[in-house]
Amino acid sequence: MKRLLALSGSILVALIGSAALAQPAAASAADTAQVSVVHGIPDTPVNVFVNGTSTLPDFKPGTVAGPLELPAGDYTITVFPAADTKGTGTPVISAKATVPAGANVTLVAHLTADGKPTLTPFVNDTSQIAAGDGRLVVRHTAAAPAVDVRAGGKVVFSDLTNPDEAKADLPAGTVSADVVLAGTDTVAIGPADVKVTAGTETIVYAIGSAQDKTLGVVVQTIDGLAAAPGGVPAGTGGQADAASVPGWLAVLVGGGLLLALIGGFALRPTTARR
Repeated sequence: MKRLLALSGSILVALIGSAALAQPAAASAADTAQVSVVHGIPDTPVNVFVNGTSTLPDFKPGTVAGPLELPAGDYTITVFPAADTKGTGTPVISAKATVPAGANVTLVAHLTADGKPTLTPFVNDTSQIAAGDGRLVVRHTAAAPAVDVRAGGKVVFSDLTNPDEAKADLPAGTVSADVVLAGTDTVAIGPADVKVTAGTETIVYAIGSAQDKTLGVVVQTIDGLAAAPGGVPAGTGGQADAASVPGWLAVLVGGGLLLALIGGFALRPTTARR
């Protein structure tokens, strides 16, 4: 399924240059942003170029890239199908983008409810979490109708639609969760055990397509949110390919890094539905 070709010209990019990498103390937190990218479009690996330089090759579906601390600024990016490794053909996307300062952002490439590829920014809640609790966030980014999220068979987030989110702070532990069509017992995803860790935000993305039978989940975590002092919030990609990070660093040393996307509107916090 080569749906990415429908993305048109809507993308927000996060990127950092080698000078910033070499001198991380030079920029204050107020001048930077932490950016992660989730690839939730099935069967669509891509190559991303920044100012004509390949920066994120063969970015695979179902993975999380980042986070990186990126200087705020404006950049130009192009995205090509994975087969176009040199970026010499017609780009799928060519756009200018701005990285806003001071935010912790996840950019999600996913399908709309009717199955069209799109990109949605989520501003992550990095507020402190009470001692002994963790934060669970569920984001509906799949080609599927409204859903309910259940824990232990009980609905905890109801009538969640694409591309909304719901969240709650819960006692640390393991939650047996599944996703059902809203108002029914028809299971769309799961059940699966989700670990809620004290002081950590666990973000579960529903991805894929119900019609194409590619529904699944991607998990991202943001650590260091415990109320007790001593931690600085920083994200970790729950399913990032461990081999991809050194590749990013090599590209950064050589000249520049892109992370991806937005669908034609400015970054803003999404509405949390409880």
